[in-house]
Amino acid sequence: MNEHSCQHAAEPCTRKVPIFAALTDEDLSRISAMIKHRKFAKGQPLILEGEPSDTLHIIQWGHVKLSKMTPEGKEQILHVLTNGDFFGELSIFNSDELSNFSAYALKDTNICMLTRTDMEQLMTENPEISVRILKSVTKRLAHTENLAQSLATKDPEIRIAYMIMELSDKYGKLRSGNIHIALPLSREGIANYVGVTRETISRKFSKFEQLGLIKLVGNKKMILLDPAGMEKIYGG
Repeated sequence: MNEHSCQHAAEPCTRKVPIFAALTDEDLSRISAMIKHRKFAKGQPLILEGEPSDTLHIIQWGHVKLSKMTPEGKEQILHVLTNGDFFGELSIFNSDELSNFSAYALKDTNICMLTRTDMEQLMTENPEISVRILKSVTKRLAHTENLAQSLATKDPEIRIAYMIMELSDKYGKLRSGNIHIALPLSREGIANYVGVTRETISRKFSKFEQLGLIKLVGNKKMILLDPAGMEKIYGG
């Protein structure tokens, strides 16, 4: 796991992350000099639940899942993040905060990191960064509330339909009138995301295919054929 500066990277994190969008090229270059890169292999933990952290993690490229263990010892996936997303912001605002989730690389992933000290300096000099972080945290909180509401329903079909639309919004690409989704999670990961068994995922996916809502291409790709029909399932 090599660590190096972001300053001379071909594609610096600072140009991809929305929280830095309003800064000048000079500011971005200065921030890039502060950032360190680390590469994580698929399945490798970036941080574990309950660990102290003083770092903002920014995904330059790759996929990362944030998850917690339930009291029953099962994994509950909270978020699936990709290029330009970040996590660890709570440790920036509260030095006593322990991580309330674990983060794992879903594929080989490159991470840019800023320490709490550097972020405090940046936010003091550029208050708009604090506002943008707050907006991102608020959006993520809304997602968590929606996820909790989805998990509260006893109908797994509704939960799975909601998840498909969420993945469509974040990972879908419009091609030939349909939405092609590169699935960032395995079947087991999808099951852990919506709180059902892997067998239930397979059964519901097959049903959605029969209804003409989706088409599966192997295990890593889904084509959403009828977004409106899928939204009707969960009342979207």
